[in-house]
Amino acid sequence: MITRDEKPGLVRALTLTHAVSLVVGIIIGTGIFLVPADMARSTGSFALVMLAWVVGGLLSLFGALSYAELSSAMPEAGGEYVYLRRAYGPLVGYLWGWSGFILARSGSMATIASGFAIFASFFFPALGGQLAYFGLPAGEHQVTVLDIHGTTLLAIVAIWALTLVNYTGVRTGGRVQSFLTVLKVAVILGLTASAFAIGRGTSAKAPPLLPDHFGGATWAGFFGGAMVAALWAYDGWNNLPMVGSEVARPEKNLPRALIYGTLAVGLIYILTNLAYFYILPLGAIAASQNVAAAVATEILGRYGAAVVILGAIISSLATLNGSILTAARIPYAMARDGLFFRRLADVHPRYRTPSTSLFIFAGLASALALTGGFQQLYTLVIFGEWLFYALTTAGVFLLRRKEPNLPRPYRTWGYPWVPAIFLLMASVLLVYTFRQNLRESVLGLGLILVGLPLYWFWRRRSRPL
Repeated sequence: MITRDEKPGLVRALTLTHAVSLVVGIIIGTGIFLVPADMARSTGSFALVMLAWVVGGLLSLFGALSYAELSSAMPEAGGEYVYLRRAYGPLVGYLWGWSGFILARSGSMATIASGFAIFASFFFPALGGQLAYFGLPAGEHQVTVLDIHGTTLLAIVAIWALTLVNYTGVRTGGRVQSFLTVLKVAVILGLTASAFAIGRGTSAKAPPLLPDHFGGATWAGFFGGAMVAALWAYDGWNNLPMVGSEVARPEKNLPRALIYGTLAVGLIYILTNLAYFYILPLGAIAASQNVAAAVATEILGRYGAAVVILGAIISSLATLNGSILTAARIPYAMARDGLFFRRLADVHPRYRTPSTSLFIFAGLASALALTGGFQQLYTLVIFGEWLFYALTTAGVFLLRRKEPNLPRPYRTWGYPWVPAIFLLMASVLLVYTFRQNLRESVLGLGLILVGLPLYWFWRRRSRPL
């Protein structure tokens, strides 16, 4: 009989470089190319846009500092699933893992892959052609069931290609992540440097620091628009701990990667936005659909848009690879605890990766990309995501009281103020999100609570491996 100890397990093959690349590569997606326009429209102010990037970066850093303590103390596969289970019990951990498995992570992968395919169609317009359509009649209209374009198939190909890369070893996935992240950062910093070096910023383009009429509406736009957009662009710093059992020297490298990676992204975002405002006036940024493309066109002429689209393609692939690498560890960890299908805890005997979990996630993401309805569905989990961020950060306080003797190689800098400030801001965002998106928030909570009967089923049926 094969015992648990005799089964192949995951290996600590990710170096500090790989880990930092995961943090940077997952966070920097397409947000830096697109959201500055929304932020400019929301605030009408250069100063408030930059303040949102700074505050958003600090809040993300505060979250990363809090997660750093948890990850160094519990460097296991699953990340938040492990921390929530330890702090609140297996039910809360399961509900987080369930929501991530069924929609949040798979929906994110489908969104990223589809974004990559849409950007790729800039160079290959034929990809935008419709290949198949199927709809059902609903009165005078039709409800779309399937609407398949060339970009749909390309998105699915990208999901499976990068899944196969990560199937062949976490070290291979880490190397691909490092390569794509370096390319991504090089394109963004290259555009930023070109803006200052060869761009023609003038005093006429200098944006006003504050809007003409500064009052409650301005602050509402700042908190409700610019801050939400900035935090969306910073989202993803929490993914690294999901591969905690595969990071070498986790007690040191997990905290370092979380802190270094988040700081690096904040610096890149601030420099890039300064370049945007150096080249374009506030009104042009607010009116732009793709700020980075508009700036590149101003600097490089007709080739500028192509450079930015290429950067967006690389950025999407880096984010997708990182998401695939980290997300598969969630059902793996749940299955190891007997709370999911046992096959999802399988580790490939040669490649030492959670192969079944990787392929299941690829299948879910492909199905969502195929239906095309994931964009609407993904909005349902935003409230739940921030709820779990808050619960996880609160776990820092809870576990210090509950398990004071738990080895903590890293303790949150600025405790208790740093996690408390993050909790306060998370609470503000939860209230804002619930009020602004009441229907989606309630439905999202309902989706999470669907996991309750499933949890009780697995608790009665299974035992940990």
